[in-house]
Amino acid sequence: IICPTRSYSETLCMCLVPFSKPRTRATHRIGPHSFNILSLLIGSILGDASVEKHGEGTRICFQQEHSNNAYLLWFHRLVADLGYCNIVTPKILTRLGKGGKVRQLSRFKTFTYASFNWIEEAFYVKKEGKEGKEGHRVKIVPTIVEEYLTPLALAVWIMDDGGAVSYGLKIATNNFTLIEVNLLCEIINRKFGLNVRPGSAGVANQYIIYIPSASLPVLKKIIGPHMHPSMYYKLNSQL
Repeated sequence: IICPTRSYSETLCMCLVPFSKPRTRATHRIGPHSFNILSLLIGSILGDASVEKHGEGTRICFQQEHSNNAYLLWFHRLVADLGYCNIVTPKILTRLGKGGKVRQLSRFKTFTYASFNWIEEAFYVKKEGKEGKEGHRVKIVPTIVEEYLTPLALAVWIMDDGGAVSYGLKIATNNFTLIEVNLLCEIINRKFGLNVRPGSAGVANQYIIYIPSASLPVLKKIIGPHMHPSMYYKLNSQL
């Protein structure tokens, strides 16, 4: 039986490889992975998703506040239909945030794949700690982004980190360096014919990507078909 959301080759691979069995060792989840799932994941990693090592493999973690629950459930269905995570619907969790504020959120993770290790190695570097303290991992922008930044990946990234502003749209890239933000702007402009540029995030050494209103009609055509309706507002009334 061919699943309508998968190609014949993807379906055949899933018959041969136990992608969707929860207790399969990471070293047995060896791929191959379709370009579509990789672009989906990398678009999300540019946004809110995180990548973590787990045993001998790597898994991708997704989390959204309750206000974005409809989007997270839609995204979970995309990943689950491709066989990359548990099909059980993520539950709403309650957590205590800063200042004692109660937060409601939903989250899920992909299965663990040894063949995802290269993604973790590409997107994270280890920073040395100061005065003998343990170092920490920092997310960076690898050069592979250009290959995998498809309209779908761009849509996911904007749904995660985009926001409507006066006369345009911004993508929050606060944790990336100015060099990395410039690189992302160059890739977006080159691949999609937009006119985006770096901007200040209002905090020292933090930056955003600014997409002016003149580029929004083009952006709408590129990412609109890939967006969840709950996120249309981020295109500043362009949908």
